[in-house]
Amino acid sequence: MFEKVTAAKTVQLHNELQLIFEISTLLSVNTDMKETLRQVLERISSCYDIISGAITILNRTDDEITTEAFCGMAKEAANRGRYRKGEGITGRVFDTGNPIIIQKISKEPDFLDRTGVHKPLKREQSFICVPIKSEHEVIGAIGVDMFYSPQNDLTAFSRLLTIIAATINLTVHIRQESVEELQSLQNENIELQAKLNSGYKPENIIGNSKIMRSLYIQMEQVAKTNTTVLLLGESGVGKERFAEAIHRCSQRSEKSFIKLNCAALPESIIESELFGHEKGAFTDAGRLRKGHFELADGGTMFLDEIGDMPLSIQGKFLRVLQEHEFERIGGSNTIHVDVRIITATNRDLQKLIADGKFRIDLYYRLNVFPLVIPPLRERRTDIMLLVNHFIDMYATEQNKKITSISRLATNLMMAYDWPGNVRELSNCIERAVILSTDGIIHSYHLPASMQKTTAANGRQAPLKQILETLERDIIQNELDKNNGNMTKTAAVLGISERIMGLRVSKYNLNH
Repeated sequence: MFEKVTAAKTVQLHNELQLIFEISTLLSVNTDMKETLRQVLERISSCYDIISGAITILNRTDDEITTEAFCGMAKEAANRGRYRKGEGITGRVFDTGNPIIIQKISKEPDFLDRTGVHKPLKREQSFICVPIKSEHEVIGAIGVDMFYSPQNDLTAFSRLLTIIAATINLTVHIRQESVEELQSLQNENIELQAKLNSGYKPENIIGNSKIMRSLYIQMEQVAKTNTTVLLLGESGVGKERFAEAIHRCSQRSEKSFIKLNCAALPESIIESELFGHEKGAFTDAGRLRKGHFELADGGTMFLDEIGDMPLSIQGKFLRVLQEHEFERIGGSNTIHVDVRIITATNRDLQKLIADGKFRIDLYYRLNVFPLVIPPLRERRTDIMLLVNHFIDMYATEQNKKITSISRLATNLMMAYDWPGNVRELSNCIERAVILSTDGIIHSYHLPASMQKTTAANGRQAPLKQILETLERDIIQNELDKNNGNMTKTAAVLGISERIMGLRVSKYNLNH
């Protein structure tokens, strides 16, 4: 009898060592942490007669215990296995850090069966749950259940699971950090999407595309500071409007917003406009004149086409940026000002620096917070918003009633690249409103250049391009509103989930 017991224990010890060795091998060769933990449970299940098993992990971001790996149950059931510390048997293990053995789960009121896999089984079951620790912190747990039998040595099995828990603790810890990092990124994405959908939107700017909503967030952030802003973008994108929007959203909104176009005036006049002059400083200086910096004191100064500022004035301008002081032309008294500077250009300042036409130290002072204003062709979903805005504006000015836009006119405007951007679109609509005689904007009211461009590409291709562009942007915008939920987006757009999936794949959309 003694020899039989010893032999049985020897076999049991061999099996346990073999299982631990196999698990250690899994840990050393697998890089997918979640899959590794699933395989650990599968190995335990293949060696011992368990009904189901789960490895749970504590997410320290929200203090929720969730099922990370499982066997013997469906995914839907595993997803229901969520607990808090102290809640149910699993929660008590996380709370106390001690293993718990339940001989008969029907006799244990704290056994919650959140997964629902135990109720359908007619036979009595046992449950063991052991903690997975990282140093002195419980980061996870292994829980397994099996059919009850008086012959089952649950205490010995609990010791084996504790050894396995110690073996996989590093893998669980790495997976825990990965889950928490993913949760943190998802929360940040939700917050960003909320800001994109309902955040700050300048009253004087038309546009609700994704790229514009992202720009609005940056504008709101920098507007609350005194930081110098450099607006970059093609001619006609409306940089002055963006500068004014930043001013209106700032703490200086009640003060002056003074603007000057550096490309519109000769060198001698620019200097006088910026810094002012004393009476008699030069011919025709019949009286003292305050410059723009004095007029903008406490407010905002916007300098458009900063790349065209004469090199001889850049040094004096740099001094104002650094020291907040200057002298009028012909004067000796130092004037101190508090002015927020916003500049704009459509030129390549770094090339101007290389050509010796722009000071590098001034560039660094201006380029503290650059904002790139997108061209109209990169935000096509805003085109019709702008068209309607300009129609209302110019129809009122011309005392006309415009009721609609023809489909062909819409197609032409959506297919056109608008090299002159919003300014070109504004001029185009003003002309069309003037030409319209029946309250409708027709294609023949649009500039010939637009129609030539479309004709050169053929008639069929532009329509396909228009439809695909519109479809892509509409689906992407709706996905953004629904935080990437394809099911909800498909329902809103009135298409099937299969079609939704095909479109997302076709256009490589973010979701």
